[in-house]
Order: sequence, then structure tokens, then C-alpha cells
Amino acid sequence: MRLVKVLFFCLLVKPLVLLLLGLNLRGRERLPLSGPAIIAANHNSHLDALVLMSLFPLHLIHKIRPVAAADYFLSNRVLAWLARYCIGIIPIDRSGKAAKAQLFAACHAALDAGDIVILFPEGSRGEPEKFGPLKKGLFYLLEDRPQIPVIPVVMHGLGKALPRGEALLVPFNCDVMVGEMLAPSALCTASLMVDELTRQFKALMTQCLTRSQNFDSDEYL
Repeated sequence: MRLVKVLFFCLLVKPLVLLLLGLNLRGRERLPLSGPAIIAANHNSHLDALVLMSLFPLHLIHKIRPVAAADYFLSNRVLAWLARYCIGIIPIDRSGKAAKAQLFAACHAALDAGDIVILFPEGSRGEPEKFGPLKKGLFYLLEDRPQIPVIPVVMHGLGKALPRGEALLVPFNCDVMVGEMLAPSALCTASLMVDELTRQFKALMTQCLTRSQNFDSDEYL
């Protein structure tokens, strides 16, 4: 699995990101180089996880684990193989029927193994270049592990490079803004976590070069 994932990112993902997407990247030095850690990012495109993972060196790529919808990524054998072995997803049940302990069991196992988990607090891809309401899953995931660092990331432009429902990648300039680690006090309650992450997302969005000149942060979230 590790070799397959390294080859996938070395031969396909990193060249595509480097050659087809013009990335405006800030705060890369804030990305963790060891786990356990969580990257909390906004979500507009299937490219989001791949672009984030491409920012890490290849020798760490096997430790980077995006959380992804089981109902979509395990829906057929080919996609499931790609998701499990090339990307290394942590599948999560979105049916609402799983108990909390069962829902986060694979995420806890990954964190216990020292992995860096990518989580999208919106829960699903929203409208291109707009934030959706943040859910409280991140808080419940870390309820008993407040010491684990959470790093917010905002991406802009990827929703146009690969819009929802499209299979063809369109070259487009994109922003990736890495924020400061959330303060432990922000994880005391679910509401505090959502408020602080919302605040950081809005602040990071103001740094994106590809956003509209008429951008108004109050229109987001």
C-alpha cells in the first residue's frame, strides 16, 4: 500500500498539481511533519485532499490520511481500490446511523498510529468557492484528545479547476492558505470550536488572491 501511494503521488498527483494548477501557497511551514495531527480544511472539490496531500514530502505521504465519505468512495470496486490504496482514505459513515464510538473508530486508530488526518468540517463539498456551515464532528472526534493539534487550511479556486460533477480538470490558479494552530481553549466546547474555526477560515479567505474583488467575509458561513 505504501509503495502504491508513493508512486501515485510521485508520478501523477504532484506533476498535475505542479504543471496544471498555479498554486498561491502561504503558511506551508505550519503544516505538521509528524502526527498525530489534524488538518481542518474547507471543501469544494475532489482536488482538495489531493492538493493538500501533494504539499507533503513523499516520505511522509503514507502518513497523510484524508477522511472521506464511505458511501461515495467505496461505492464500486475500482473507486474503492483507488481510494484505499492510492489515497489512503479513512472511510466514514454519513448515514447518521453509526454510534459515535463506531463513527470515529478508524480516525482514532489513525491518530493513535501517528497519522496526520485531513478532515473537512463542512462534511461535504459545498458550492464552488463558498463555505458551507461547519459541523461539530471535529469537536466530538477530539473530545477526549484535546492535545492533538488542529491546523486550519482554506483553499480557493479548486472548485473551478474541478467543479462538482465534472471529471475534466481545468487549469486554474488556486490559493492554499495555512493558518495558525487552533488554541486548546477553542476546543472546550463544540460551539467555541466552530466559532474559532469559522473566524480563522474567514481570515484566511481574505488572503486568497483568486477570490472576488467584491469579496465580503460576512457572505461566507
